[in-house]
Amino acid sequence: MAARTVIIDHGSGFLKAGTAGWNEPQMVFPNIVNYLPCKENPGPSYARRRVSLGIDICHPDTFSYPIERGRILNWEGVQYLWSFVLENHKREHEVPPVIITETPLREPADRKKMLEILFELLHVPSVLLADQLQMSLYASGLLTGVVVDSGYGLTRVQPFHQGRPLPASGKTLEFAGQDLSAYLLKSLFKEDCDRRSLFQLETVAITQMNKCYVPQNLGEALDFRERQKSGLDESNTYQLPDGSRVELTPMQRVAPEMFFSPQVFEQPGPSIPRAIVESVESCEISLRPLLVSHVMACGGNTLYPGFTKRLFGELMGDRVSSTKATVWAGSNRNFSVWLGASVVAHLSTYQSEWMSREEYGEHRRM
Repeated sequence: MAARTVIIDHGSGFLKAGTAGWNEPQMVFPNIVNYLPCKENPGPSYARRRVSLGIDICHPDTFSYPIERGRILNWEGVQYLWSFVLENHKREHEVPPVIITETPLREPADRKKMLEILFELLHVPSVLLADQLQMSLYASGLLTGVVVDSGYGLTRVQPFHQGRPLPASGKTLEFAGQDLSAYLLKSLFKEDCDRRSLFQLETVAITQMNKCYVPQNLGEALDFRERQKSGLDESNTYQLPDGSRVELTPMQRVAPEMFFSPQVFEQPGPSIPRAIVESVESCEISLRPLLVSHVMACGGNTLYPGFTKRLFGELMGDRVSSTKATVWAGSNRNFSVWLGASVVAHLSTYQSEWMSREEYGEHRRM
């Protein structure tokens, strides 16, 4: 079964999907659906409108994010995205077994709704619901340590010991990649910023990927940038999709500093390093040296140049333990959750965690 299991890691920013056993997901696309008007309903209501994937350039104001901040807000959109994935992974018209990753912020009713969609509407033969942070742990090849996952909607910190989360030690910060995007959108376009503008969204996305970095010292980085004469540093300039060129300010270049100094950007604290320290300090003293020496950075925000080096420096400065801090960062850490689920698909110890369609039917009748 493992060889044909499909893994769906549905995050707030992107959905990653593919067959277990691969080194990375074969499908990665934004967590976005749009509703197109139809003859029966040309108005703003969603009723009887056609749902499709991504942003429609002819109707850019109709898109939405089915999952925001780790919480499912639009089940119809979620069902459409899952259906799209499974249609692309059918073999001889057979729907494959599915591993769905789920956020720790799920509501009790969410799991029931997920199973209802998967079994009753998408007709999957069996399902395993997997905790996202636990999957990131397995992707590292470790069983004990601190998982730091910073994605599009949330930043989460969770210590684990022997593969199990340590109780009352996890932290969830509601600032992440989307807040960085919002800052750049307002900073670049000011009063003209429009979160529905495809031109502006593309500009922000490319700026984040190609121009932003985490400074090792904010004050020194700003002083250095401000001393440079305008136009001398090509890395400070950016060509917009319309061909015009703009020069980025020092604060725009170091915008990922938000994760280390949230107060500078008027974001709620604590910073990611402080959240790790507080999380480790809530654990038993005897476990702290082992935890701080196995800090696993994952999620898209940890890919910014300078992120892991800065994180290591901040943890060493806090001296949460006499043990030297170690930050583990894999090259595919933006896919850590998906890769961990791929590992679990092949573990015999997880066979009892699967639910078949027959077991679901029996549970419904009880």
